[in-house]
Amino acid sequence: MSNTFFKIDYKYTDSHIFTYRSGLLVYEERFADGMLIPSGYNAAGYPLDTLQNIPTRLDSSDFQEPSVFGIELDGQSVDFRLKFVDFTVGETENSAEGILTLESEIKPVKIKIHTVLDGTQMFTRWFEIENLSGNPMNLSRLELLSGGLENMQKNRFIYDNNIDDFYSLGYFENTHWAKEGQFTWRRITPDTLSIDTRYGRDRFRHPLVFLKNNITGMMYFSQIAYSGGCRFSIDYNAHREDDDTYISLKAQITSFNPLTVIKPCENFRTPEVHMGAVMGGIDEAVNEMHAHTRKCLPETNLLVGFGMGAEHDMSVECTKEYMRHGAEMGAEVFLVDAGWYCPPDEQMKWGEYCGDNYPHPDRYPDGIREISDYCHELGMKFCLWADIENIGWRSEMKNAHPEWFAKDIYGKRADSLIDMTNPEALKWCEDELARMIQEYNMDMLRVDNNCSYRSYHGISETGECLSLRRFGAVYKMYDNLRKRFPHVIFENCAGGGGRTDLGMMKYFSHTWVSDNQRAPYSVMITNGMTLALPPEKVDRLFAGMGCHDQGSLDLHMRNCMLGHMSLNTVTPFGSENNTLQTEFVKHSVDIYKNFIRDFLPTSKVYHHTPDTIETHKNGFSCLEITSEDKTKGAITAFTLVKPETDTFTVFPKGIDTGKTYTVTLDNNNETFEVSGRQLRSHGISIRIPTALSSELIIYKEKQ
Repeated sequence: MSNTFFKIDYKYTDSHIFTYRSGLLVYEERFADGMLIPSGYNAAGYPLDTLQNIPTRLDSSDFQEPSVFGIELDGQSVDFRLKFVDFTVGETENSAEGILTLESEIKPVKIKIHTVLDGTQMFTRWFEIENLSGNPMNLSRLELLSGGLENMQKNRFIYDNNIDDFYSLGYFENTHWAKEGQFTWRRITPDTLSIDTRYGRDRFRHPLVFLKNNITGMMYFSQIAYSGGCRFSIDYNAHREDDDTYISLKAQITSFNPLTVIKPCENFRTPEVHMGAVMGGIDEAVNEMHAHTRKCLPETNLLVGFGMGAEHDMSVECTKEYMRHGAEMGAEVFLVDAGWYCPPDEQMKWGEYCGDNYPHPDRYPDGIREISDYCHELGMKFCLWADIENIGWRSEMKNAHPEWFAKDIYGKRADSLIDMTNPEALKWCEDELARMIQEYNMDMLRVDNNCSYRSYHGISETGECLSLRRFGAVYKMYDNLRKRFPHVIFENCAGGGGRTDLGMMKYFSHTWVSDNQRAPYSVMITNGMTLALPPEKVDRLFAGMGCHDQGSLDLHMRNCMLGHMSLNTVTPFGSENNTLQTEFVKHSVDIYKNFIRDFLPTSKVYHHTPDTIETHKNGFSCLEITSEDKTKGAITAFTLVKPETDTFTVFPKGIDTGKTYTVTLDNNNETFEVSGRQLRSHGISIRIPTALSSELIIYKEKQ
């Protein structure tokens, strides 16, 4: 079935009606009585006025806050008393964009609402807020998408007063470092529920929610494309004695007020929100979301990486030896991580030296080009790490520009975080990265961000919160660098998974999603973060960063095989490689390069065990990817802590029951042929004899 249909319809009867149709998603808005309000969603392709005289639109009076957006300027809401100005539609071969222009009767402000369709069952939304006056305006509330999602009459389905079971919310429950991707479902009881990240909570929760109607099978899902404070709020209004239930959603930007100050005649662009709906489960929603985000994000470079950093001896000799190890294992990019600019034996203090983006002469007497040239001689691309937005206290830059450091809410300068809203500081950051790329002959840049959480919400001298402007500046910097250096691969990181959102990812090929490589959490992180991002965007590491502490060699390897593969050394500097290890790594990398990588960027993903809490209880995790045409796929199965059994049956989800497949179990290189119908009905029986171990299942259509 084609998913390339998109159409924006506009008509005026007694009100202005805007209908957005993309794939089988229908979303309608109505402008009436000075307010833009949602009319509702349909995920089966039916416009809400399919029966023209009996439209199935929401009644705005059922919702206390019916507007599709929320904007407050100088303490006044401008969600209502608006005037219709214009609505335009632009179409290309791949997308359609509707731009609705409204003007406030309360404040001298014009609001342009952009809605983009791309043929998937998800749309992108953002605003332009133009200050038409000669005075600044304080923006103190910014809801990117809000209003009613649906109302439901219980007696249409079954008489059931158990309203606590009608809806479920899927989200990442943990906000802390090293706990990224811990996805779970929870029941929604009648009330208002908010999910916060990066403001009021730590920054390691990806801004994503799924909302499932357990009665009708409707699944809503949304991501906020912003690296600062944001919140999803679900308002569920239901009573056991009433027949009707009502549910609404808000996706909003959060921080100290004012969120920003819109200058006279400034046209302020908001962050984006992405919203979709399907009739289906978590797999259908995730794959529709991945299809959408692949159209929004840059193409992924899937070269196999190999890195070394401060946990190693970073001498020239050690670096060259590890480069040879990487080349032998099949690496295509070599990364020199944090610590390369530190004096010898000081690399573990890498944060204290941030800002000195020059090779230390005692570490690299012939400069970093000796390293990059050797890397290129071995046939690999060269990558360096930088945390350009931070300056450590040992850095020569520390005292050069004290005015460059961000201020927290108390007016105190941050210990290391640069104020990216300072034009001079921003220019230095961009120029410094450009210098590094050119001077060190870099093919890839890894960008990290290890900062004080509170410093994200910097405050200007006038009391304006600087988060929105900070991230706007950061995005613009990387946009400039990507255009300036189109040959360079840009990899994102932020203390692990601190800013994996679509706002940041718009400028990066792929992203580090966590610094936690230790099993069993490493497996659950991969499982969870591939819900949020397409698997080819999700960097996962074999060896290094402590993952060798516990778990089998095969578990570590396979945890990165259905994502963006990165490798590390298995042998200390100066020691002989263990051929049993290296041969297994080479074998696995060969499967990745010659089988998985071919279809990974367009793959569908199936999460057999999406709920982290349930997975942890059961001691088993299973992830699957398959090609779009269902001719091939791969499944990784892992035992976690205290598995309930050593024998498991895996039912492949990405197969065609009309095909016959050749299936390989990689542990023992067992191969057999089986029909898709048998796979669907009987599954594949595997045995994993111990905790923290794995199996790799490969299937491909019989030729």
